[in-house]
Amino acid sequence: MPAWRIAGVPDRDTVEDAEAFCRAVARRHYENFTVATRLVPDRLRQHLANVYAFARWSDDLADESSSPQEAVTALTDWRARLERCFAGQPDHPIFIALARTIRQTGLTIEPFADLLDAFEQDQTVTRYADRPALLDYCRRSANPVGRIVLALEGCRDAGCVALSDSICTGLQLINFWQDVKRDRLAGRVYLTADDMRRHGVDESTLDAPRATPEFVSLIREQVGWARECLERGLPLERSAPPVLRPAIGLFIRGGLAIADAVERIGCDTLARRPTVSRWTKARLAAGAWWGLVTSGVRGVA
Repeated sequence: MPAWRIAGVPDRDTVEDAEAFCRAVARRHYENFTVATRLVPDRLRQHLANVYAFARWSDDLADESSSPQEAVTALTDWRARLERCFAGQPDHPIFIALARTIRQTGLTIEPFADLLDAFEQDQTVTRYADRPALLDYCRRSANPVGRIVLALEGCRDAGCVALSDSICTGLQLINFWQDVKRDRLAGRVYLTADDMRRHGVDESTLDAPRATPEFVSLIREQVGWARECLERGLPLERSAPPVLRPAIGLFIRGGLAIADAVERIGCDTLARRPTVSRWTKARLAAGAWWGLVTSGVRGVA
């Protein structure tokens, strides 16, 4: 059931009720939320839940509405609520909780507005001509999340932001190549027309039960592109605020693990969706946890 239709929206508008609601939305819709938040100090966990609840709610407004027109209407109203939140007049539990985060961390509206731009774009744009067009979409659909997380720790250094953008873009891209079939069934194609044409792949190929050699070649190249983005961001593990480094490392390696999974099935993401095993997830989480322990970062449990 979409987050925005679930029962349990608090009747009262206290900050405590609003924050509890955000935690519930995060845990219900993101299986790795508990793991990820255990890698940061307790003082950041509620802020992350508030930010995630905003993104999850926005995504559901976009994807679970009955029509693109209804989605645009819902997102327009949600944008107005976002603006009221930043003006000090929050009027929804998520924004009541987020307002406290804004006051305490100095977040700006731009990355939140960029996310809404991307969700609105999804209602009208389902194909991308070339890589610059797709990267512009990632700039608004993925990169704002990393920028918000850095800003929670007061980090707005241009170098760190650029590395974060590369990581977030890489994560977005590898998820696209993991979900080619699922996106196709939803009416969306993120493989660019230029890349498809260069490899001799047309859209009818995406409807086949198995990949052609041309499709395999295309996906192998796309996975390499995603890897380059993720690996380009690796220095952020050393330059980001220390309390964020373990979580950053976990997400980079999680993205690379998806890339490995795609390659392990021969890049045939039409036949089945590649996934990361529970063992690999546990190993990555354990590695991040050990890095946290040895780093001496305090306030985590």
